[in-house]
Amino acid sequence: MFRFFENLIDPYCDYPETDQPPTRLWPFLKAYSQPFKAVFILTACMSVVVAAIEIGLIYYMGRVVDLLSNPPEQVWQSYGTELMLVALFILVLRPLLQLADVLLLNNAILPNFGTLIRWRAHKHVLRQSVSWFENDFAGRIANRIMQTPPAAGEVVFQVFDAITFSLAYLVGAAIMLTVADPRLMLPLLIWFVLYGVLVRWTIQRVGPASQAASDARSTVTGRVVDSYSNIHSVKMFAHDDRELSYAKDAIEKTRETFQQEMRIFTVMDGVLVGLNGLLIVGVVGWALHLWMIGSASAGVVAAATALTLRLNAMTGWIMWALTSFFRQLGVVAEGMETIAQPIDLVDVANAAPLRLSQGEVVLKDLSHHYGREAGGLDQLNLTIKPGEKIGLVGRSGAGKSTLVKLLLRFYDPDAGQILIDGQDIASITQDSLRSNIGMVQQDSALLHRSVRDNLLYGRPDASEEQILAAAKQAQAHEFILDLEDPQGRRGYEAHVGERGVKLSGGQRQRITLARVILKNAPILLLDEATSALDSEVEAAIQETLYGMMEGKTVIAIAHRLSTIAQMDRILVLDDGKIAEQGCHEELLQAQGLYAQFWARQSGGFLNIEAAE
Repeated sequence: MFRFFENLIDPYCDYPETDQPPTRLWPFLKAYSQPFKAVFILTACMSVVVAAIEIGLIYYMGRVVDLLSNPPEQVWQSYGTELMLVALFILVLRPLLQLADVLLLNNAILPNFGTLIRWRAHKHVLRQSVSWFENDFAGRIANRIMQTPPAAGEVVFQVFDAITFSLAYLVGAAIMLTVADPRLMLPLLIWFVLYGVLVRWTIQRVGPASQAASDARSTVTGRVVDSYSNIHSVKMFAHDDRELSYAKDAIEKTRETFQQEMRIFTVMDGVLVGLNGLLIVGVVGWALHLWMIGSASAGVVAAATALTLRLNAMTGWIMWALTSFFRQLGVVAEGMETIAQPIDLVDVANAAPLRLSQGEVVLKDLSHHYGREAGGLDQLNLTIKPGEKIGLVGRSGAGKSTLVKLLLRFYDPDAGQILIDGQDIASITQDSLRSNIGMVQQDSALLHRSVRDNLLYGRPDASEEQILAAAKQAQAHEFILDLEDPQGRRGYEAHVGERGVKLSGGQRQRITLARVILKNAPILLLDEATSALDSEVEAAIQETLYGMMEGKTVIAIAHRLSTIAQMDRILVLDDGKIAEQGCHEELLQAQGLYAQFWARQSGGFLNIEAAE
């Protein structure tokens, strides 16, 4: 039974992906709700049925009170069959109907609706560009991904468990009082108008207050995660107090916004108690008056009293349900600031996969300034022949890393083109471009997974023999076998910690190298590939690197000039342009910038300050 309802909706079903999701709240929720349309309609109908049954029971209680005015033997003789049928309905049919309502809501909708939103939101965010992630806290992004689905689920829950039910209940109550005596509708209508005013006052304030509180909570998460992810820097500079102060500002803002939110609920509760007193006195008092003048039976008074007390108990629940509904809408609206943002770097329509035949890379008038007037690259022209090995040097900010990021299409250039084997990379799919490029970065961060999983990131279908061969080639196999994590997993199954923090810089770098060796892409980008290695390991890795480069088009960035001295051609970038180019010996003879860098380096490192 549970499995039937749980499988009514597939949260991972196919859907039309869009680069620009709805940015308004209701269209956003509607888009995510499409797979649930039929189930939502059925659940709404069941909520109405359950409410009608509850009203019917109260109405029938009044009838039972009126039946008691007859002699006992006459009641059983005349109404025994009716009472038995009602009892059978209460014992059998009513529980089944309510069970179906609960199963639809709790088992078919809630688990799947939250899962669907979290899955699609995560999928959408993963498609964002690198620059998009660089402009926000990872913690805040993750917080919004995590808190939006349960908030949306709570919205749906309140729609069917409270709002639909309560509306049906109020309509049924009005019908029942009208049938009993139309005059009983008067105090109910007066109360309903006043109650509506209170509801309107509350929801106008609770939505914005909740969104502000949710945004404040996300800021706290972002700041706290920022401290935790950079804990080495925090400890190294002894800035625990500074980080506490940084977090305290956000925590205090969260407290203040939450206080404002709670003030609304306190006012609501106080006014609601007064309104409910008016409801009880009005309806019950009026019913008693009608009974005293002979216009209503005792059953009518009993039913009106039971209904009023039931409404008195429900109004607080309904108000909390409504405020919860709008509070959670505020949370969803805050989450939409992240998960409803358009994709800022997309494949063009009908983008084709990269067809790489030789590996020639051509840059034509390439410019990129990160939205500024200067910095980055400025009208760069360059042709890298198939299989050619290029070294890039230059001062910090000369444009070396910008060039690599543009080649990977982490950004689109402000102007110009990048062609690979004659194909503009802006017209091919991003995935096919990056699958043909191997990259070893200076920041060799790893995933918080096993060593094996990190290696397989380079080639998911690699065999065990290929994994071991790549690790041995990167001088990583021996230390991997000695690894053990706190859970007792050893060797290639050991987990490396967040960003590989449990490993030394050299160990991380060697696993990164092994991953790229396993990928075996025809174009290779190296950004300070041996910067984290000691001299002995670097000497062994250099041979590995040159082996990796064989037959590939290579672009290598290095401040340690000895690592690129054997390249086919060395480019010296300065202010986003190629200032010099040639082989190592030619550049030394030219007595230009490269010769100055070489002369001034200490231990093989580029002395940037001295070169300026």
